[in-house]
Amino acid sequence: MASSRFDRRDFLKTVLAGIPLAGWDWKSFPRGQSKPAGDAYDAIVIGAGLGGLSCGAAFARQGFKVLVLEKHSKPGGYATTFRRPGGFVFDASLHATTVGERDGVHNLIPGFPEIRDVAFAPHPNVLRAIYPDDDIRVPARDVPGYIKLLSDRFPDEREGVQGLFEDMAGIVRDVGALSAAPVPPPVVQYPKLYPHLMKAFGKPWGALVDARIKNPKLKGIVSSLWGYYGLPPSKLSSFYYAVPTMGYLTQGGYYPLGKSQAISDALAKFIAAHGGAVRPAATVETILVREKTAEGVRTVDGREFRARAVVSNANAFDLFHKMVAPADRPQDYLARMDRMAPSLSSFQVFLGLKKDLVKETGLKDTEISWNTGYDIESAYAARVRGEADGGFVLMLYDNLFPGYSPAGKNTLSIMTLQGYEPWLKYETDYFAGRKDAYQAEKNRRADILIEAAEKALLPGLRGAIRVKDIATPLTNVRYTGNYRGAIYGWDQTIDNSIPRRLAHKTPIKNLYLAGAWTTPGGGYSAVISSCLECFGEIMKTW
Repeated sequence: MASSRFDRRDFLKTVLAGIPLAGWDWKSFPRGQSKPAGDAYDAIVIGAGLGGLSCGAAFARQGFKVLVLEKHSKPGGYATTFRRPGGFVFDASLHATTVGERDGVHNLIPGFPEIRDVAFAPHPNVLRAIYPDDDIRVPARDVPGYIKLLSDRFPDEREGVQGLFEDMAGIVRDVGALSAAPVPPPVVQYPKLYPHLMKAFGKPWGALVDARIKNPKLKGIVSSLWGYYGLPPSKLSSFYYAVPTMGYLTQGGYYPLGKSQAISDALAKFIAAHGGAVRPAATVETILVREKTAEGVRTVDGREFRARAVVSNANAFDLFHKMVAPADRPQDYLARMDRMAPSLSSFQVFLGLKKDLVKETGLKDTEISWNTGYDIESAYAARVRGEADGGFVLMLYDNLFPGYSPAGKNTLSIMTLQGYEPWLKYETDYFAGRKDAYQAEKNRRADILIEAAEKALLPGLRGAIRVKDIATPLTNVRYTGNYRGAIYGWDQTIDNSIPRRLAHKTPIKNLYLAGAWTTPGGGYSAVISSCLECFGEIMKTW
């Protein structure tokens, strides 16, 4: 019983990690006084993904000398864009994110009120989810309207729908109440004070759904955002579904007018303006460790940089299995990671169309989830196997704002989650430059998705294609360095969720984790929260 109480107390203390950023108080943190000289820094950040940039920006904002090292030729990680002939600019990953509001305008990057040069456009709805017998447009900023929509469609489940949304809203309220408490109350009071958090503790999202909903079709519909988190209801932590989903439902989804690269560039610009540096094409090879303490890094070109703190936005698995010397690797920590599963990767087809087919077909939506059935467990298993014909998400970027594409053209993407195992047989040849078999397989899978999208939503799609680019899990490894091409870090199962998720602090002193591979988890907003929280922990020691 004592162990259970400790786990619950620990969960409820840490479940808030990185969420209540509205109360972030920069004045409570120290400021850098005298900056180190030469190749010495206050902090070195490995990886200029969105999380690494946020962490670097936090150090720079407080006057500390910070260096962000990135293996790719540009900052951003998954928050980047790339250009192709015909004037097309493709977003590597972003469909929608939540964003803070000030003075009635959604332009606030959490934690950085000074950054004002990124504007965001709202999605007209959270998602359009199409099933064999249902076509649901999930309304943005209208939870009562969504409850009514589902209740009218499934009148026998009206009470269950209401109860499920009360559970979700209650979890969010409990999070707010606990975060506002100046001192955590005694553990024995938690069931009374935070009943919804206690109800969700240790349960997957599917358990909360099953307790309220009986209709199997409705179970699939109320879990339609599962792809945002990479796991089916039976595996996904209930907290990880409820909290961000309520964020999307109440705030709506947004997309930056300059594409995701605008967010990354704004953070990199902020770092430089405050005396820090972001260096692309600088791959960290080794963590310099002496007496179980990180003292700096060495890059592949042999340069060494020293710092008081080293923060890794790179994936935790490779950090400890490759960058830390064998003699310095904490074996218990490695064994723990060996038991943790990375999230699914992704398979994406980027298409530039030579005409405005979206306008011709009359599609007004921005993001459409097309599903062959309602059984998410089966859909997830198909994704793990790498099947390309079990559904997809179609992004119609030109419906977000005018001018996204060159005049009279369209930019769109077709995406599905994907396991890494089906691509393992191509891995060695891929990185050796022998790609014939790989190219044939990725084109085969892409053709399946294009045909499905053409048949279901965009007649004439194949004939309208001007540019086609394809990204596989191996592409993700190549450009982001993420272990097994994972897009959400570790799977957000109950066992991989806070407080069991890897902490910011590591067994090596002054070596920290920030981003999707640590707490609280993956996603644009979550990695910003993670890195600010990591920065805060370092400030406590400084």
